[in-house]
Amino acid sequence: VFGKDINLILVLNNLSSDCKSVRVDMSASTILYTRRAVAEILKAATSVELGPKQGKHIRVKIPYTHYGKYLTTDKRIQVTALCEVMRTHGLKLLVEKTIILEDTNIIIKLPRRVVVNKAVSLEISYANPLPEPVSRCVLLVTLMNQQVKINLARLAPRERSKIYFEFTPRRAGPLQLQVDFSCDKFSHVKGFVTIAVAPA
Repeated sequence: VFGKDINLILVLNNLSSDCKSVRVDMSASTILYTRRAVAEILKAATSVELGPKQGKHIRVKIPYTHYGKYLTTDKRIQVTALCEVMRTHGLKLLVEKTIILEDTNIIIKLPRRVVVNKAVSLEISYANPLPEPVSRCVLLVTLMNQQVKINLARLAPRERSKIYFEFTPRRAGPLQLQVDFSCDKFSHVKGFVTIAVAPA
């Protein structure tokens, strides 16, 4: 989840009946959705001795403080591990994983029934998932082809807050509400919901 430390486990298994010595070079970078690297956030190397038919786990931690300021709006991190089996004429294995961090910031609560030409109030809850305060918070609400910009108070570390948004639907049928939350530390955290508007 965005704002939390990332914990990974690399599993190495020796399927042979011989002892193996493996060198592991690990790296991680924030990337764009095109897979283009933005910034390297982790570089580590270790060696592991594996007995016959033995497996071992290598734990890797990427703290938020290492990746936070380098993350793009795509919220993607590419992790690679190059495993080289020593004394086997350069036998190598490359393991790659792309991590897409989830947002859990926006929660939209609807009333049980929404009816044409009747004012309705929605609860929009938003949060700061980071271990540091954020300021210049802005909520952009898009509904019925109109955008409303709402300036919000700063949020303390891990703080959740909420506002109430009132509108009157003018026609029956599905209506999509989109919410976009930005601040000085991150931007474009989105939430959306489809509202079923009943006839009067």
